[in-house]
Amino acid sequence: MKKNILLISTGGTFNKYYNPLNGELEVDETSKAVEKIFEQWRCRFETVNIIAKDSLDMNSEDRLLLLATINLAKEEDILIIHGTDTLDVTAEYLADADLDKRIVLTGAMVPFSIDPIEATANLASAIGYLQLQNENGVYIAMNGVFGTYDKIKKDRTKGRFAERS
Repeated sequence: MKKNILLISTGGTFNKYYNPLNGELEVDETSKAVEKIFEQWRCRFETVNIIAKDSLDMNSEDRLLLLATINLAKEEDILIIHGTDTLDVTAEYLADADLDKRIVLTGAMVPFSIDPIEATANLASAIGYLQLQNENGVYIAMNGVFGTYDKIKKDRTKGRFAERS
């Protein structure tokens, strides 16, 4: 059974692109990366673009907006594209809110616009993982590693996500 999933894009590396005018990587506010992936898959998800920041720039007001968006959503299954640097902070914040929803956070270490493979693999894995969840909670799906928010962390020395030791 296919679940109705709301995809919330908050920005992060997943959605960055190279701006030739200033030579910087910037977050795409329209989340074209997700649209390109879904176009190739020939599927549709309800998608909401909010915040559009690098996760290092996210603050408590941004997380409150994310929480409000989730609370107002009719869907019980939520997928969040988030920057990897503070993905765990947001996951814990959402878990503390004790929502009656299944939430999976994912992102990318390399922008989709530079190399689409990792971002696409993470998104596909997160969608599949979310569809398998029956219990409410906050989960992380990154780099082929899946679990509750408190079991997965970013290993900064290896540049990927892993189970907490």
